[in-house]
Amino acid sequence: MDRIRIVGGSKLNGTIPISGAKNAALPLMIAGLLSEETLILDNVPRLADVAQLQRILGNHGVDIMSAGKRPGAQEYQGQTLHISAAEIIDTTAPYELVSRMRASFWVIAPLLARMHEAKVSLPGGCAIGTRPVDLLIMALEKLGAEIAIDGGYVIAKAPGGLKGAAIDFPKVTVSGTHVALMAATLAKGTTVITNAACEPEILDVADCLNKMGARVTGAGTPRIVIEGVTKRHGARHTVLPDRIETGTYAMAVAMTGGDVLLAGARPELLQSALDVLMQAGAVITSNNEGIRVARNGAGIQPVTVSTAPFPGFPTDLQAQLMALMACAKGASHITETIFENRFMHVQELARFGARIHLNGETATIDGIAKLRGAPVMATDLRASVSLVIAGLAAEGETMVNRIYHLDRGFERLEEKLSACGATIERISG
Repeated sequence: MDRIRIVGGSKLNGTIPISGAKNAALPLMIAGLLSEETLILDNVPRLADVAQLQRILGNHGVDIMSAGKRPGAQEYQGQTLHISAAEIIDTTAPYELVSRMRASFWVIAPLLARMHEAKVSLPGGCAIGTRPVDLLIMALEKLGAEIAIDGGYVIAKAPGGLKGAAIDFPKVTVSGTHVALMAATLAKGTTVITNAACEPEILDVADCLNKMGARVTGAGTPRIVIEGVTKRHGARHTVLPDRIETGTYAMAVAMTGGDVLLAGARPELLQSALDVLMQAGAVITSNNEGIRVARNGAGIQPVTVSTAPFPGFPTDLQAQLMALMACAKGASHITETIFENRFMHVQELARFGARIHLNGETATIDGIAKLRGAPVMATDLRASVSLVIAGLAAEGETMVNRIYHLDRGFERLEEKLSACGATIERISG
């Protein structure tokens, strides 16, 4: 199994290209099931989750052709996927495929909308809390689906097709909003989603759906209106830049010192996180090339933060911020409000010498002057990169084990960091 070896202490200087957003690319690929014509997606990141979803879509009869420069080529633009779902040959998504990645459960929406039936395994794929699918099922039932759960599978039928409805989510749900949005585009009549998630990735998917002939307004706000259409056509769409990758590298620069341009990054996608980094002492400027992050001289200042749905501080950057605060001058407080198990990185950060105390959903981090390198283990996708950030700043050598979690969400991580002066390498086997 691959590991990542880091020798800490180097400042980061240079340019890091920001990849397309995983959290937009996955639902955009799934949206390809809605049309018989080809959907072309540009700037798709090369990630384990993207490859896994290609296998899942292939199981339904979708032809996917990928084009673009191979890894190692000079210019980096991500890959282009041509997704053609001319004929759906199977409306079942089996356990062995869905269990590896939660987002693959979302195929239930376009399959049900277009084929009027779907049989999809209940998902696995993540260690951060229960993340139930009850709100997704509720949304589909509102649209007229008949749903049964049998033997670990959700069996959904809509013999006369889906019908527009009012869907009011009792709490904000990104996955529920994606599912309701995709399903409603082919439903008869008008659907109104209230208390919808406002994440930029929802807006990106809605923009693509509109290019395919859907009629969606209000995406990116808590109230989305969808006028159903009978058929969808092909389109071409560019995946927006990954705000979580942007924030992760920004925190790495704040942690190690240096000066890095995050090329292609868009500040409006993660303003709350950038505000927190500026409070912590980073200098952040934006221009038409991206976001520039620098920290030279002054130490890291402590902060108090609670995670919240967009536009609040993202839960997906909580672990990275905790690594940064491990070296702050004073005590920081981070409260996790989204997922109940999302402090699994605390014990691993403690192996670097970090002083972290947990009280319910709040972590208090007493900053220390220097972390020390250690062997550590990745526990989930976002937590694993917090260990990389800590290792970049720690004295001596750090070995990060079980890095397949990293490959699910961060493209060419070692390559991007080593190009900016980090001593980091992947060790195979």
